[in-house]
Amino acid sequence: MSRKSMEGRGPSSKLRPCRATPPPRRAHPAKSPPRRRCPRPCPLGRASSPDPGSAPEAGPRTGGYRAVFAVREFRAVFAAHLLSLLGVVVSELALTVLVYDLTGSPLLSALTFALGFLPYIVGGTLFAGVADRYPARRVLVTCDLVCAGCVAVMVLPGTPVAGLLALRCVVAAIAPVFTGTRTAALTDILGEGDLYVLGRSLLRLVSQSAVLVGFGAGGLLLTALSPRGAITVTVVTFLCSAGLLRLGTRDRPARTGGDAGGTLLKESLAGARAVLGDRRMRGLLLLFWVPAFFVVAPEALAAPYADAIGAGPAALGLLMSAMAVGHIGAELYVATALGPRARSRIVLPVAALGLLPLVLYAFRPGVAPTVAALVLAGAGAAYIIGLDQWFVEAVPEHLRGRAMTLLTAGLMTAQGVGMALAGLAAEFFPVHQVVACAGVAGTVCTLLLVVEVRRTRVRYRSARRC
Repeated sequence: MSRKSMEGRGPSSKLRPCRATPPPRRAHPAKSPPRRRCPRPCPLGRASSPDPGSAPEAGPRTGGYRAVFAVREFRAVFAAHLLSLLGVVVSELALTVLVYDLTGSPLLSALTFALGFLPYIVGGTLFAGVADRYPARRVLVTCDLVCAGCVAVMVLPGTPVAGLLALRCVVAAIAPVFTGTRTAALTDILGEGDLYVLGRSLLRLVSQSAVLVGFGAGGLLLTALSPRGAITVTVVTFLCSAGLLRLGTRDRPARTGGDAGGTLLKESLAGARAVLGDRRMRGLLLLFWVPAFFVVAPEALAAPYADAIGAGPAALGLLMSAMAVGHIGAELYVATALGPRARSRIVLPVAALGLLPLVLYAFRPGVAPTVAALVLAGAGAAYIIGLDQWFVEAVPEHLRGRAMTLLTAGLMTAQGVGMALAGLAAEFFPVHQVVACAGVAGTVCTLLLVVEVRRTRVRYRSARRC
């Protein structure tokens, strides 16, 4: 789930005449040299954009999270996100249990959970055009209603296992369209500055907290309800989310309205080509995706690692939650203690070093140092706040919905593939070596991306001077 260069503003755009000797003094004042004109059109038509490498010129603090919650529409979006996310987490757990009860197959039970990741790339690539082609509120409400319908069918006693898995795929394919549309709509609700960054941060904090709270709540529900009864709760949360978005947000026009002609599929693929074909946007996307691909290795292998070091179930719980705790703490600190300019400065250094704590696994540490390493690795996600601002500034408005949908789809796909490959590698090598290698390889790949992102800032600085 990018960035502008971290440094401050570049040298003055005024040109001074280059002379070997100082010019003779004149009685009258010398004329100011003419301003340089840009020799070619500015890339992406963003000549008036602020320098992507620094925080906005108007850099006053916005009042933190309190200022974001002061926006009525955001409160509706936040409440809808909280409800639907809790519903999704509960349904994932309950559906996994239901499939296992029906089949007795650990493979199908695990596949049920994995299907939450795999369809993201399909929905995010083929249906991304929906985010720009239709009004955002209509898209969000429709997505919630379709998901509620799919989950309602899951509750029916006669639904076969194949049907449950197919419906799970449909819900997962809709998710990136919903998330991308909502992210793009935040720029309409909160603007493109600091409020947008803090709004995105709040939604991420809720998502991370779901790791700590959602599965626990789902487990408690399953002690009181059957799996199908717990899934029914998800239907209610989706319907409540749809109602909040319908009544709590304004109806704004679509970004493109299908003006380009052609089919939805054509628009979706054209948007993906435009985003990935631009060097700057592609680099920023990869800086979201690549660290996420590697950082999931310790979570995917937490159970076998706990078994390898002789740790019990309580230690496994600590290993599973440590990274989320680090992420939440770092995000809260960066959002509340640092201003926009400071957040921009830390993006590349923190991204470059964020995976290094995983190298500690090479020494096969015990529970306490492993938890500390995971907390530090989770705190490495602090760079994402500044990265959000860079990405929203780099993407033209007419591509924003498709770009955000692609970002979400790629992020979830990277995590799913990363988990699968980590598990595959652990079939042949010791778990601690797999995680340590993920830390080393991830750091090397991220450093290469950092170099690329630094290079692309020159183009955007030139665009600003035009």
